[in-house]
Amino acid sequence: MGRPVVLSNGQLFVGLDESGLVHDFYYPYVGLENLTNARSIQHKIGVWVDNTFSWTDDGSWEITVDFEVDALISDITMHSANLDISLHLQDFIDNENNSLIRHITITNEQSRERDVRLFMHQVFQISRAGRADTALYVPDNHYILDYKGRYCLLIAGKFADSNESFDQFAVGNYGIEGKAGTFSDAEDGELSGNAVEHGGVDSVIRFQRHIRGGQSVIVNYWIIAASSQSDAQDIHADYQHKQMEDRLQNVRQYWQHWFKSGHPINDQHRRDVQHSLLVIKAHCDERGSVLASGDSSIFNYGRDYYCYCWPRDAMYALWPLIRLGHYKETQTFLEFARDTMHKDGYLMHKYQPDRAIGSTWHPLLHNRHKELAIQEDETASVIYLLGVYYEASHDKIFVENLYHSFVVPCANFMSRFIDDKTGLPHASYDLWEEKFLTSTYSVCLVIAALETASKLAALVDQPDDGLRWKKAADGIRENLDMLCHDGAFIKGFLLKEDGELEYDNTMDISNLYGAYMFAHLKLDDPRIVATAQAVEERLANTTPDGGVIRYEHDNYFLTKHQYSGNPWIVTTLWLAQYYQVTQQYDKAAQLLDWAISHELPSGVLSEQFDPEDGSPLGVTPLVWSHAEMVNTILDIEKQ
Repeated sequence: MGRPVVLSNGQLFVGLDESGLVHDFYYPYVGLENLTNARSIQHKIGVWVDNTFSWTDDGSWEITVDFEVDALISDITMHSANLDISLHLQDFIDNENNSLIRHITITNEQSRERDVRLFMHQVFQISRAGRADTALYVPDNHYILDYKGRYCLLIAGKFADSNESFDQFAVGNYGIEGKAGTFSDAEDGELSGNAVEHGGVDSVIRFQRHIRGGQSVIVNYWIIAASSQSDAQDIHADYQHKQMEDRLQNVRQYWQHWFKSGHPINDQHRRDVQHSLLVIKAHCDERGSVLASGDSSIFNYGRDYYCYCWPRDAMYALWPLIRLGHYKETQTFLEFARDTMHKDGYLMHKYQPDRAIGSTWHPLLHNRHKELAIQEDETASVIYLLGVYYEASHDKIFVENLYHSFVVPCANFMSRFIDDKTGLPHASYDLWEEKFLTSTYSVCLVIAALETASKLAALVDQPDDGLRWKKAADGIRENLDMLCHDGAFIKGFLLKEDGELEYDNTMDISNLYGAYMFAHLKLDDPRIVATAQAVEERLANTTPDGGVIRYEHDNYFLTKHQYSGNPWIVTTLWLAQYYQVTQQYDKAAQLLDWAISHELPSGVLSEQFDPEDGSPLGVTPLVWSHAEMVNTILDIEKQ
């Protein structure tokens, strides 16, 4: 299951699943410490009416999950024909406090008055193994507190038309000692009132009203995240005496102001662009990290999450924000990169949002030789991003502040990390994180980064640095033909110990994208033309679903091995961007339409898709997919 709605304020990040239920709850960093029990159960919503109970995810409810066009506010409808009850949820994270607020409108669709009971269930796993968490009812201020150490989660709510709050509660165990969970206590319409439990815990609260026929009532439910009970309680006390509709409007205005602070967006693809920008922004931690994806569901069938900051993904995520005049996110990320850079001038594979080094599968040995466990294109990407930022913002002071601490060590590293025999960058892991080689994509990005660094050196009056880095870039450019076979760019090669080159002739979409986008080769260069032709023949429309695969024989998430790979949003839109710059406008528009057709109803984009039925595969959303959606639309709208 993906996350068709993601909500964030730069510290608290919540992912809602296809049933509109809370499935991911990250705090205090976006993408670090998922406090839910997401691998096994989501927070549930239940309704009791006329002695009949139903969980909204039991398959009997008709549910649509979306979010507003210009704000990170959900727009979720849940309708039960069996109960003649509908719920409308507008969920948001307070921009002033770390709180998830669910603004729930309950409508009685029958003509007679009925006793309606809404049950809100929450199951957190604060400790790593679901042990030693505590949940308890606090009578003095009427709330549930779920806590361990410095993580405190306060759960409460009230009706919008009064200060009337939940009337029943139950706290119990979940996921230990064979216990199914306290949520089952709700199914008879009554809660036990058990006031405390520890270990693996969950809880339920009940809101009860007699609702006249055809009428609606509104419940505001909140989860406050804080580092202490007293801090959470202060926010709770404030909420009890405020109209939560005002908080909803404040959050809406916050996001609308954010959009207005950038460049205008054309009407033709406004929803696609704005939803993609909101998804990107949601994954930006206010301390600089840019998360690849907050969708934790991949951990159910993989070894790890995508909840890391890859410098490469961050560059692509921030590029369209810069193009649309949003600069703050790039500034904080560039400072994040500076502070996490290795002392020798390179960036590691990936990072946690708190700036610690992330997990890796890249060894420090290759063929018994010590090697760096890096992807050099990531270091190059961030220097290139700084150049993109300056070209748009003309912020010379910011560049000056980063020049000696970041640009110089990174550019010096790249200018030294070159093999004497080939004149090309030394091998590192490729952009897909799989192969150790000197790849066309990484080589082209290194050229772009060194040329960018040279320009930045001139900007800050450091001509000697600029000449040295420009000379290194020119030397690499002169040897690009070594990466060609039959006139087209190949994946790359590995310089072996005996001095021989072991070629990888795989056709990869990044061979084309890197060469024209970053090495800035002329579009009529025979090498570009031949590579584009090979991409069209071997990667585009190779499956019934259409789209473009990453490279030949790509097995990542491939279950139907009669095909050479699954189509991706990123790769499909990369080819669309190439068609656009080569004035093949109809082809570009067709690929953009393909990508838009693969959005979830909320506009959220997955990483890749089943080659036959087009169903989403991999994490959903993938921030990089949304970045390329925006970039492609901006390119097409420029024509």
